Amino acid sequence: MASPRRLLLPLAFACVLALGGCAVGTGGADDSGADYDSGAELDGTLTVMGFGGVDEVATTRMDLAKEALSGVEVSLVEGELDIQQFLSAIASGQPPEIIYADRNQIGSLAARGAIIPLDACIEGEGIDTSQYVPSAIAQVTLDDRIYGIPEFNGIQITMANADLLAGAGLDISAVNGSDRDAMTAANQALMRREGGRLDVIGVDSKLPEFLPLWAKAGGADLISEDGRTAQLDDPAVVQALEWAVGIYDAQGGFSAVKAFRDSADFFGAGNQFATGVLGAMPMEQWYVNILNDVSPDAPLVFDTVRDSEGEPLAYASGSTWAIPAGSDNPEAACRWARVMTSVDAWQAAADARLAAREAEGKPFTGILTGNATADALVREKVTATTAPWSDAVDAMYEANDHTFSLPANPADAEFTQAWQDAVNAVLNGQSTPEDALASAQQTAQKALDDAWAEIENR
Repeated sequence: MASPRRLLLPLAFACVLALGGCAVGTGGADDSGADYDSGAELDGTLTVMGFGGVDEVATTRMDLAKEALSGVEVSLVEGELDIQQFLSAIASGQPPEIIYADRNQIGSLAARGAIIPLDACIEGEGIDTSQYVPSAIAQVTLDDRIYGIPEFNGIQITMANADLLAGAGLDISAVNGSDRDAMTAANQALMRREGGRLDVIGVDSKLPEFLPLWAKAGGADLISEDGRTAQLDDPAVVQALEWAVGIYDAQGGFSAVKAFRDSADFFGAGNQFATGVLGAMPMEQWYVNILNDVSPDAPLVFDTVRDSEGEPLAYASGSTWAIPAGSDNPEAACRWARVMTSVDAWQAAADARLAAREAEGKPFTGILTGNATADALVREKVTATTAPWSDAVDAMYEANDHTFSLPANPADAEFTQAWQDAVNAVLNGQSTPEDALASAQQTAQKALDDAWAEIENR
């Protein structure tokens, strides 16, 4: 017989499945019957959706979590979280016990009632939320309630080809974003075009995904801090988009740059930096590990991304653990989330990664987590002590101390779609930055207004 929690769910989520995703108001069961206690022995089953233990960092922590749940049968539904599959599982009355999601999905899922607030879980399992990176916690907090326990943290640093910079008489400061005019000039100096064909990308401004980064570097936010007001038509956002698109236009347009970069051996020894066909770009810190692994002798130089005042800046994103409405074992789910993101688990994972790198004769360049306390301890284990890799590590940790994120909101999927559609319209030559962002502003604000009104009226 289905549990009382699960009997509540099929009708609650009918509109999600029938309409492809009502923004809010879909209901869902809570965890009022759960008894969270960090000292309790737990049993039953725990189905984990959206997570695959594919490397030593994952499996080491999983082993610790399973040990803490020794009476619980754990099973994984591997692969990235498929939102429609997840909502279908809830609508059928058979949700997983816990999900591994992107933090930017939490606002919409919380508003729909697809996941539960974790107040009781955090208190019962003794989870110290002060340990977590503030921007990571902010991204899983909706209407002053926490809906996720952050795991990995993703940030950007500036990566550049030292030989190309030197050949153009430049250094990393010309391409770190602190001076847009200098970066535009550096793009012209670094790129190479012959016969109408792009042979070297000067600078890749990484649109559409990094518009929030460039806007923030110019002093603007895409959305208000409370997640209620879209600010896509802010003149500083328009200026950021005009500048970042101009970087592509100077190289023959976005399609030319994208086609060239897509042809590169991005994850292999023939990557753009190793082959000298890319001057500079901002990129997530995990790519440092890739470059060090496949092209350790590439002529690289690193820095943080910097704002117009020259200060370090990074747009944080990442993963989180969340408990679905109707979870049959929220107690086990909460303990899993606590252990997987604990300081001890991250230290054990770092030790495992360090051992693996030493066995290969390669340096350990660190791991960024959503746990700031763990980050400080993991950094002490880093063995990348010579340039350029030591510089990459320094930039990574400095950037991680200067992060921002887009706040959780009940229309986060619709909001993200609005600004990304605007950027793509400009990149494809279908609109000007001002017109595209003005249209996106209307779309995004309506979605926000409707979603917040639904929450406040239920």
